[in-house]
Amino acid sequence: MTGNGNIPFLDLVTPHLELEEELVSVFRSALKTAGFVGGPMVEDFERDFAQFCGVQYCVGGGSGTDALRFALIAAGVQAGDTVVTVPNTFIATTEAISQAGARPDFVDIHERTYTMDPEKLRSYLETQCTPSLATGRVVSKRTGSPVTAVIPVHLYGQLADMDPILDLAAQYNLIVIEDACQAHGAEYFSKKEDRWRKAGSLGRAAAFSFYPGKNLGACGEAGAVTTNDRALAERVRMLRDHGQVRKYHHDIEGYNGRLDAIQGGVLRVKLRHLAEWNEQRRECARGYDALFADTEGAVILPHVPSWSRPVYHLYVVRVADRERLQKDLSAAGIATGIHYPIPLHLATAYKTLGFRPGDFPVAEQAASQVLSLPMFPKLSPEQQQRVVTHVALSAKANDQRIYVPDRHAGESRRTRCGLLDP
Repeated sequence: MTGNGNIPFLDLVTPHLELEEELVSVFRSALKTAGFVGGPMVEDFERDFAQFCGVQYCVGGGSGTDALRFALIAAGVQAGDTVVTVPNTFIATTEAISQAGARPDFVDIHERTYTMDPEKLRSYLETQCTPSLATGRVVSKRTGSPVTAVIPVHLYGQLADMDPILDLAAQYNLIVIEDACQAHGAEYFSKKEDRWRKAGSLGRAAAFSFYPGKNLGACGEAGAVTTNDRALAERVRMLRDHGQVRKYHHDIEGYNGRLDAIQGGVLRVKLRHLAEWNEQRRECARGYDALFADTEGAVILPHVPSWSRPVYHLYVVRVADRERLQKDLSAAGIATGIHYPIPLHLATAYKTLGFRPGDFPVAEQAASQVLSLPMFPKLSPEQQQRVVTHVALSAKANDQRIYVPDRHAGESRRTRCGLLDP
């Protein structure tokens, strides 16, 4: 996959071949013991991943969607509640809210990080909600129900700005569940604590996905909840296994959402390599940044605030004519992705919620302009050079421009720069 060959969006073959013997040993162990669901391999991974995230508890599950749903229910979200998140996320975030019996509501994103804008969350709580003396929470004017939780989504491998979100959550009695499905190992500098914190350690609980394409991926479906709350962890353990406290003793109705032993073993093998893989992704991102700096700034590059140490699950640029650029790159043998083309408030699945185009303009504009370039640990400098060269050629041929909001001037401006001004 070097030279003049096609450049994949993601290479899942190479890392598995490099770890072939270790992974095969996991399968052999499972075959010899016939312990296919739960058991020591799952428990060992849960212990190691909790330590990696800097929390006391990790509970494995069948998928990231399971993890989100279990975290919400175990944290106390009830039928009829409102849970606030962002529109530019995979639908699993809002599916989990609905499946927990709650209703999703949205706040817009920050124009540079694409994560939840704390000021827009503040505005929502102050102007679009009314206080309820009975519950000590606010009631959404849009949904008519109490706002009990907020899900900041750590997108593309970068955390949301958590300090102000946590402050608002404390002020308004909100449960914070991190959607960390794209942020394995990403870090956030908390000014309040004067230290770096890992994704999965900041909220009441966090949900991770181990879908194969993630920075830490299983050989199939898998997920996990991380938390420092023992009672919440125990509740998740019950929820994932039909509400059992022990076999055939069901205290509550639960789900079939267990992590199987083979996936637990695979994840434990891969976890030992995650820090190295994440650093390789960072090096690839630095390579892209340097190469784009030498072009005539046809795209807006990922923005990394001083409080963030991202792990670049995706390297996402922004360009005015996304479809043209994607077509040109495809013709050059370069695969790309779009994360995500339709903001969830405009998805057909949620048309009954009554949202309209223009409700969340920053997310809507981003959805029409973002393009994910190839990103994986073994992406070579030569491959990166080819990608950047063809992006620049496409931009020049099509006279690409992009309009971005200028928050200081209160109006739009035309830019050819690679990064937004600070």
